[in-house]
Amino acid sequence: MNTLLIKNIKQLVSANNTPPQKVSGKSMQDLPVIENGWLLIKDGIISDFGPMNELPQSQTGEVLDASDRLVLPAWCDSHTHLVFPQSREIEYTDKIKGLSYEEIAKRGGGILNSAKKMQKAGEDQLFEDAMLRLQEIVRWGTGAVEIKSGYGLTTETELKMLRVIKRLKKESPVTIRSTFLGAHAVPAEFKETPDKYVDLVINEMLPAVAAEQLADFVDVFCDRGFFSVNQTDRILEAAAKYGLQPKIHANELDFSGGIQTGIKYKALSVDHLEYTGEEEIKALLNSDTMPVILPGAAFFLNLKYAPAREIIDAGLPLTLATDFNPGSSPSGNMQLIISMASILYKMLPREALNAVTINGAYAMGLQNELGTITKGKKANLIITKPIPGIEYIPYAYGENKVEKTILNGKIQ
Repeated sequence: MNTLLIKNIKQLVSANNTPPQKVSGKSMQDLPVIENGWLLIKDGIISDFGPMNELPQSQTGEVLDASDRLVLPAWCDSHTHLVFPQSREIEYTDKIKGLSYEEIAKRGGGILNSAKKMQKAGEDQLFEDAMLRLQEIVRWGTGAVEIKSGYGLTTETELKMLRVIKRLKKESPVTIRSTFLGAHAVPAEFKETPDKYVDLVINEMLPAVAAEQLADFVDVFCDRGFFSVNQTDRILEAAAKYGLQPKIHANELDFSGGIQTGIKYKALSVDHLEYTGEEEIKALLNSDTMPVILPGAAFFLNLKYAPAREIIDAGLPLTLATDFNPGSSPSGNMQLIISMASILYKMLPREALNAVTINGAYAMGLQNELGTITKGKKANLIITKPIPGIEYIPYAYGENKVEKTILNGKIQ
């Protein structure tokens, strides 16, 4: 048996014997902490923990001293597009000149730009590039990530992306969930007949994805200029036949009806949410759907910020994720997202940490495996550098506070 004892932990954060599935409203400020603690890992699983004065005397195996350091659950990033063929910094220059996200897309940039390059890219190169990105986000403390397709927009290329994600699942120590996002944008050749592209997604892509068991979830970009509520309805009805639960891109650009559509189909999450009002909040309160905000995209695109405070104060849970992608959020740094939560969205440090751990796990269906320090959960953990306490994590926004990331019980 492989054992690792971490002792003299300054603060063992989110240590919970009976963890919630998710935390909502005022409970997002609750974050159990054991001062001067220890944690025992056996064969990749959290075995036991407690304060140092209760540490059992007889211990064998590797011992790690975490004096002056915090130990937390590794970040759970529930929304990324980190399999992509090339960066898009030229569009960044266009954005600086004043072109909007939609204007860049209409010129053949944006998602369609990545799709052209994706169709020419080889699987091995896509895998190698994505693996480097995974290794980078692990250094910043991420232990679980959802990766979407959606830069293919043809059956063959969507399947290529999903096969790369499947290979990453096997070969990376990161816990990965895969999402089929064929309805990410309407290809140029279907510009005048978008419903025919929806037919292609339903009649050709979905059956092929299901046949190879390549996806855990299905997603649709239900927003102004992308896919309508009716088109989203059609795709989600078809996906339900294959047992694919939705995760919806919703209300980034307008009050699109995407949130309500996601709730109607029992979406695990609705993501972006810049345009969220009383009607959307009321609908979410009557559901099990997790609201997910993507601060990096709003920051990078200079969009309005989603009403995080209103969402939490209404009694809802909230998740934060990076939206790591080449066009609208070219960063997988969850520590920066935590800082944005406090600086831009007025979230308290404990609320932000809950949003990127247990709630992030819930948004991937992983809340029983990850997201808290709990006996029996997978040992995906962060050991910080010597820092004063929890509040320092969002405060020092440019510094990597992670000294070691532990995945499946192994130091990376």
